[in-house]
Amino acid sequence: MTLKKRLLWLILPLAALLLDIASKAWVLNTLKPGGQITIIKGFFYIKLTFNTGAIFGFLQNASPWLRGALFLVAGIAALAYFGWEFLKADTSRLQRYALGLILGGALGNGLDRLIHGHVVDFLDFWFGSWEYWIFNLADSFIVCGAILYGIVTLLDYKRNAKNTKKTSEQTT
Repeated sequence: MTLKKRLLWLILPLAALLLDIASKAWVLNTLKPGGQITIIKGFFYIKLTFNTGAIFGFLQNASPWLRGALFLVAGIAALAYFGWEFLKADTSRLQRYALGLILGGALGNGLDRLIHGHVVDFLDFWFGSWEYWIFNLADSFIVCGAILYGIVTLLDYKRNAKNTKKTSEQTT
């Protein structure tokens, strides 16, 4: 695949990033912190919260300096790795979809940290009396991309193992 065609793929992470930015801007302009809109009573709410920690509130109580340093190093490393994989000529279409979602989501949450010092979360789901962690579109893009990437990787591994077995049987 030519570099020009690979660069066209940048539309995917850019679209994910723009959707994330737009959704957070809407929530920030619509709700005050802690405010909520009922979508499906007892199940789904839009609730404005801020997460200074990482996934599932990890590092929430760490010092701001430690969080900032860890997020900076991890963010640069993740963007470099996933960006490299995304733009490689031999990356498959499904891998590129997955990586594009991951990159768009990572950029969305990274921008939040740079601009606000925290991530804006607002998707709030309840299952009976249990409240799932409040999250945002960027988190959804990252998780969906990671699941797709994992499935593609496992299928490639299985296909390669099968081909290796066929090749070794043919040579003996």
